[in-house]
Formats: sequence, structure tokens, C-alpha cells
Amino acid sequence: MTMTPAIAAALAQVRPLAADLKVRDLEVRGAETPLAARLYSAGAPGAKRDTLMVFFHTGGFVGGDLEGADLFLRHQASDSPGLAILASTYTLATVRPFPAAVEDAHAVLLWAKKNKGKLGWSGKQLLVAGVEAGANLAAVCTLMARDRGGPALAGQILIMPMLDPGLTTGSMRELPAAREMVEVADACAAGYRGYLPHASDRTHPYASPLQSSRLKNLPPALIMSAEDDPLRDEAEQYGAKLIACGIKTTVSRLPPAPLNETDGRYECACKVVALGEIASFIAGLDRHETPPA
Repeated sequence: MTMTPAIAAALAQVRPLAADLKVRDLEVRGAETPLAARLYSAGAPGAKRDTLMVFFHTGGFVGGDLEGADLFLRHQASDSPGLAILASTYTLATVRPFPAAVEDAHAVLLWAKKNKGKLGWSGKQLLVAGVEAGANLAAVCTLMARDRGGPALAGQILIMPMLDPGLTTGSMRELPAAREMVEVADACAAGYRGYLPHASDRTHPYASPLQSSRLKNLPPALIMSAEDDPLRDEAEQYGAKLIACGIKTTVSRLPPAPLNETDGRYECACKVVALGEIASFIAGLDRHETPPA
């Protein structure tokens, strides 16, 4: 993460990183090829964590990597010592468009379930999370896991998610009127053009979860939007749809963030209010409700 003055100010509100934080690079298996990944955990060395969170990065489907989210995930692991976080890359649309990325994302979940020992995870509770395009993949993974019979997921954490390729929400139409938001909205549009080059794919539920008519039997959700984000309304509308389908869902709106700056979304998520909400959501999940894999 580029340490701008704004990011430094945001992180000043966050507790120091845990002294026992461990970060390890590794390789996981995607749908077709190996993928670079990174494992984060804090707490007693050698102890197995009961909860694993699989995380997918930003980049509008056409960019991004493990480095952008690194500082955010270090703080999240430090705040949740019973949690291991597996951050994975995925096939970018510049290499292969939809559905390559979502097939990778689901494949990573299956790989994690089969390789618990390598991850220091007991296998008890599996979460999926992401920011922006990565949050789209996280949301879609819950649909795929339901439709394909696993793996069982205990929760989903969607931070400023991209969920509507149609770019039709009020915030997407109105906020770009502010000059500094034009770049943000344009980047979303460009990302979708690269990821979904065929118009027919834009209504597929695995590309546009907001438009899906089948949102029942999904895991509990924490959905975080940001006050001045063009993606704000689609995040909150998706939360409302999940609630209407009987999914236990918490929707939270974060304070404004400099989203037109590099890694601005991670800066926003790194503020103590977001880290605390994520940690509380994970701690509050009822392990007994997690269905068998």
C-alpha cells in the first residue's frame, strides 16, 4: 500500500500490528493454473485456527495484486488472533474474461478445504471476503458453493462491492457528477467492459449478483459501503435483497474516503471502525449453524 499522508492518518487510528503476526507466501490451485497467494495469522505459534477467511483483491477485474491489500490484511489478522486469512490472486480479465475469475475463486475455496494442514486451519469455519471486484467474486462464491454443493461457508464479507455491471444505481449515476468521482466511475465501467465483453454475460447471476433472483440459502453477510462511493447503492441494495430473502445481513456505511487515490478503498477499510466491525462479525458467527461440508 502506498503510504500517503491520508493513509498514515487513517492507520494512526488502528492498533499496532501484533508482534506474533506471521505472513507467508504460497501457491494455491485455481480452476486451470496455480495462483499466487498469501497466508496471514496471529496468535500462538503452531495452534490451528478454527476460522479461515479467503480474500480476493481489488482491481476492477483487470488489475490488482496481493500487495494492495497487504497492510489491511495484516491489521485484520492482528485484530482477530483466532483467524487465518488466505489472500489469493485470480485470473485477470486481461488474460481471460468471465467466468475465469469466478471459477478460480471457487477453486481456491475447494483447494483450501482440501489443504487445511498447510494453512494451519482446523476446517471448522470458512468465510469468503473481498473488496470491490474481489467482493463481487466473494459474493458469487456463495452462490456457486450453494449451487455446486460446497464448500460450506459460514459467512461473507463484502467491502465496497462491484455487483451491478449495468451501472444503473443512483449513486453510480449521481456521484460521478463530482469531478473527483468521475475517474472512479469510469474505472468501474472499464473494468466491466474488460471482464464482460459479451453483453449476454452481464445478466448472469455469477457476473451480476445484484440482479440474481435466487439469493436464498446463502451464508450471513457483512456488507460495507462508503458514503461517497459510486458503488454505494448497489452494496446497500444487495444487502436489502439478502435481508428480504431471510439472510442474516449487516449493512454498514463507512465514512468518505479518497477513492480516487491509489488503494483508497483499502485505506477506508483500514480505519478502526471497519476493522472492528469485521472482527465483531466474525466473532459473532454461530459456529453451530455452519452446515457440514
